[in-house]
Amino acid sequence: MSDEAKNEDAQEPEAGQAAEAAPVPEATAPAPEAAAPTAGAVEENKDARMWGTFCHLSALLGLLGPISAGFGSILGIAGPITIWLIKKEEFEFVNDQGREAINFQITVLIAGIACLPLILVFGLGLLLLIGVFFADLVLVIIAGVKANQGERHRYPVCLRFIK
Repeated sequence: MSDEAKNEDAQEPEAGQAAEAAPVPEATAPAPEAAAPTAGAVEENKDARMWGTFCHLSALLGLLGPISAGFGSILGIAGPITIWLIKKEEFEFVNDQGREAINFQITVLIAGIACLPLILVFGLGLLLLIGVFFADLVLVIIAGVKANQGERHRYPVCLRFIK
């Protein structure tokens, strides 16, 4: 046998002998971070669901003003932002749903303001403003019901300013 063949045989374990494995260092996995729940996750905590519902439904206070759609939405932001600021650290569900409610109310405010020049120019803005009002009303109620069921609701048309 050649010297190379002898060296290869010396490195291979014989039948019946276990090969000595070099110690494998334990892989240290990074500490798992608190993963954000998925959109389909259901919240089990009743208090979190209640405050998440309040985040959405408190936006209805903005619809009580005399010029409710558009400028009344400034009041619609006040309720969700107050609840969100107070409860966001206590419940992740409220943090998520509060941000969603605030973002939607900001979107409604922008849509309402965009309708104002259209009222002066075309008169069509009044119809759009009424549409914004009813869309806000219906979508907020739907979001409140979903939050009460523990679902993480996402509004269909929403600019996400707060992430």
